[in-house]
Order: sequence, then C-alpha cells, then structure tokens
Amino acid sequence: MAIDKQLCTFYLDEYYFGLDVLEVQEVFRYQEMTTAPLSPADISGLINLRGQIITAINLRRRLNMEPPPTDMVPMNVVVRVQDEVVSLLVDRIGDVMEVSEEFYEPSPKNIQGSVRELVAGVYKLKGRLLLVLDTKKVLQFDAATA
Repeated sequence: MAIDKQLCTFYLDEYYFGLDVLEVQEVFRYQEMTTAPLSPADISGLINLRGQIITAINLRRRLNMEPPPTDMVPMNVVVRVQDEVVSLLVDRIGDVMEVSEEFYEPSPKNIQGSVRELVAGVYKLKGRLLLVLDTKKVLQFDAATA
C-alpha cells in the first residue's frame, strides 16, 4: 500500500476531520483573541501570533454544528492557503495520518448542508470515516454568512 498523502487530523464533536499537512503551519492551544466587529458570525476574533494578526474561524459555527460544552477550550490549527493565514478553532487535535488514495471517495450523498459544501471527500478507515476539509472553501464567506 503506497502512502499518497499526509493529513493533520482533528475532531469536532465526534466527527474526525483532516487537512493536508502541507497547508498546516502550526497547532497550538487556545489563545485569547480580540473580537472583530461587523465580521461574519463564523469569525471568533483576531489572534496576535508573534506579531502577525490572524483571523480565527470557529469551525463548529462554520459547519452549523451545535456549540461545544461551555467548559471546552478549543485548539488552534493555523493553516496557510494561497497567501492567507488563518486559525481554525477545533475541539481537539488528532495525529498526522498517512493515507492511501485507494481509500479516498468523494463526499457521500448523505452528508448534508454546509458540511457537504466544505468537505472535499472522505477516506474510509477501519471503523470510521476521515472527512477531508476543503480549506479554500472554508475561507470563502459570502454576504449570506456576514
């Protein structure tokens, strides 16, 4: 079995997601942020990361998921897509997973709503699915989300 891709994995609720490891700049614990007035509801705020101001996107809100328990502190997955750097707020971090393209499939038809729009496809793993997030689409906001 040839390894075709490495994915940085994370969890939102019980869902298991992955991003291409080449897009991930770094992962770190929650950091205080400044609110961004008049921004879309999916934007949690702005983070000062060693002098660089980056936007923090709440992935639970972006995917229309229920809010986390009030005592849960999110983690930051900082991604670089094209020339934009943003932080994706996730419930918890997984591992770097090596996957083979032979187990990849387009998004199943039973995935609904905004999740379907933002998931590029899935990898069938033993006992679960790894949902591959399309980071370019996650960063696209339209007037309806503002």
